[in-house]
Amino acid sequence: MQNASPITAGHAVLETVIGFMGIAWSEKGLIRLCLPERSREAVERRLFRHGGVSTATEQPKWVVDLIASIKAYAAGEDVDFSGVPVDLDGVDDFRLAIYDAARKLGFGETTTYGELAKRAGHAGLARETGAALGANPVPLVIPCHRILAAGGKIGGFSAPGGSATKEKMLAMEGVRVGPPPAAQASFGF
Repeated sequence: MQNASPITAGHAVLETVIGFMGIAWSEKGLIRLCLPERSREAVERRLFRHGGVSTATEQPKWVVDLIASIKAYAAGEDVDFSGVPVDLDGVDDFRLAIYDAARKLGFGETTTYGELAKRAGHAGLARETGAALGANPVPLVIPCHRILAAGGKIGGFSAPGGSATKEKMLAMEGVRVGPPPAAQASFGF
């Protein structure tokens, strides 16, 4: 059972080259991250859907740095989010273990749900790992887009745009998912 959402210290909606994104934080760390949407209003609706979001205007240094890092990532830069403080109050031990294992994946590095479950000490729980990642409140910082289905298939993704968004994020990191491109049929000579 999950506790009520923590009261946030603040939130921000930011415009990036791939769309509007949003973050909300508490005194302990990041509590929510919304992946790209077409409008500021759509991001605000998602941020406020869970309640408890305040309108504080002061941003701690780590938040200012995170906003700059998100914009850099959206522009295609290799960004490491592993040092971002995350507030996961109310998250069960299984999900904490899965999220911790996922945070160890670097830019452009992927693994499967089954392998991630094993790395988190929960071998055999690939399906449950997928469910835990589907409930990830801070995608990108906990890089659930880097987890693939068995056989290197894209798998699901609960963010706006679904698996197409996941595939675009992976492509930004230089990861190609899916079947190889068709061989050239003719050389033209």
